[in-house]
Amino acid sequence: MIRPHKPVRVAISGKHHVALKQHLFPGDGNEAVAFALCGRARRENLELLTVREIVPIPYDACSIRTPHRVTWSGAALEPTLARATAENLALVKLHSHPTGYPWFSDTDDVAEGELFPSLFGWLDSEAPLASIIMLPDGSLVGRAVHPSGGGDRLDCIRVAGDDFSFWHDTPEPDNLPEHGIRIAQAFGTQTYALLRKLRIGVVGCSGTGSIVIEQLARNCVGELVLVDPDHVEHKNLNRILNSTVRDAESGEAKTRVLKRAIQRIGLGTKVIAFEDDLMGREILKALSTCDILVGCMDSIDGRHVLNKLASAYVIPLIDVGVRLEADGMGGIDSIWATAHTVLPGGSSLLSRRVYNSADLDSAFLKRYNPEAYEEKRNLGYIKGIREDQPAVISVNMTASATAVNELLARLHPYRLKPNRAFAIRRISLTDSEADSNEPEGEPCTVMQRWVGVGDQEPFLGMPELGDAE
Repeated sequence: MIRPHKPVRVAISGKHHVALKQHLFPGDGNEAVAFALCGRARRENLELLTVREIVPIPYDACSIRTPHRVTWSGAALEPTLARATAENLALVKLHSHPTGYPWFSDTDDVAEGELFPSLFGWLDSEAPLASIIMLPDGSLVGRAVHPSGGGDRLDCIRVAGDDFSFWHDTPEPDNLPEHGIRIAQAFGTQTYALLRKLRIGVVGCSGTGSIVIEQLARNCVGELVLVDPDHVEHKNLNRILNSTVRDAESGEAKTRVLKRAIQRIGLGTKVIAFEDDLMGREILKALSTCDILVGCMDSIDGRHVLNKLASAYVIPLIDVGVRLEADGMGGIDSIWATAHTVLPGGSSLLSRRVYNSADLDSAFLKRYNPEAYEEKRNLGYIKGIREDQPAVISVNMTASATAVNELLARLHPYRLKPNRAFAIRRISLTDSEADSNEPEGEPCTVMQRWVGVGDQEPFLGMPELGDAE
C-alpha cells in the first residue's frame, strides 16, 4: 500500500482504555463520544499520538444519541481546544458503534468533514490528528486526519494494559513459513502474525539481554532495537549467547555480535543496533517508537530513564532482574530471578522499591560527576555499589525465559488468572516456597505525570540530553 503521508499510530494506556469503554458504552445502546488530549512523537518515518488524558463529552451535552448517531454542542469542546492550543497537544476523537459496525459510516464522514477543519483551525498545526471507533468488545479501529482532508487507516493502535493489545492496518500473511508453524500451533496464526509486526527494544545485551534477544528472534519478532555500550570481554563468555573468544580478543561490540547472530539465523528479524549508552537522545528517540520495551540492565539510572520513557510514549515495559548472593568460594545464600511488567499510569520500578530516590541520586551523580561521587563515597555518604556480581548462565536463562513468557502471556493471554495478577514475578532457585506473583499496585505519583507527554524540551525533562536538532 502506498501512503500519501507518513504512517500514524496512536498509543493508549490500559487505564485510559478502561475509562473510554465505561463512557462510550454506558449500557443504553446509544453512541457516545470522547476526546483524547495527546502528546506527539514526530519521527522521520512515523507520527505517533500518545494519549495523555481522556475528556468525555457529557451525555447531557449531546443533542442526539441513537444507536447510529451522536451529535453534541461545540461549547462542550471549547475548554479542551483551549488547553490543546495552550499546551501544543494533539486531539483524537473517539466514539462508539454499539451496533458493532467496524468502520466509519456515511454519517460519520459528513460529521467529521465539518468537525476536523475547525479543529485544525483552532490548533494552527499541520500535524495529523486521528479519529477512532470503539466496538462493543473494546477493540479499536481508526483513521488519521490531515489538514488537507481525508486520511489513511491508522497504521496501528496500541493499548498498553494488562493485556498488550494491537490493531494493525497491515493484512495477515497468506502463507505461514515452515519455521513459524510450531509458534502458530502454540499461540495461533494471529499471534504469530502479530509477533512479525512488532518492534521491541531491548536495553542491555549481556547476561539476561542476550538470552531475551535470542528468544525474541526465534519467536520471529519483526524488528529489534538493541542498546548496549559495552564490548565483549573474556569474563562475558560464560553468559552472552553467540559470543566467542575471538569476539573477546577483538573487543567486538555486544550489539554487533547479537545482530550478526540474528542475521545468521535468517528468520527475517530486522535489527537496529546501538553501540552506545541508553542516555543518548538518538537512542531514546529510537526506543520511543517501539511497541514493547525490555530492560536487562543493572544500573539504577538506566532503569529509571527507561521507565520514564515508557510512560512518556505509552509503551509497556518488562524489566528483568537477577540477584545471586554468594561468598565467592562456592557458598550460596540466595538466588532470585524477577520479571516486572510495568504499565504506563500504573506502579513503577520506583514505587515498587526496586530502587529509591537516594539510590537514584547516587547513580546520576556517579554518571555525570564521578569525582564528586567518589568523594561522597569515601566520606561514607554513599553506600558502595558492587560492580561485578556472580553470574551463571542457567540462572540468567530462568530470568530471561520468565520475562519472555510474560511478554507472550500479555500478547496471547493463556493463564487461568488475569494478567493483572502477575505484575511482579519472583522465582527463588534456593527456596521454591518463596516464589511469588504480585498484582498491580497503586499508581506511581512520580511516573504518572509523564504518561503520554511525548516529545518535550528538555527531552524527558533531562537537560543533559541536549537540545532538539
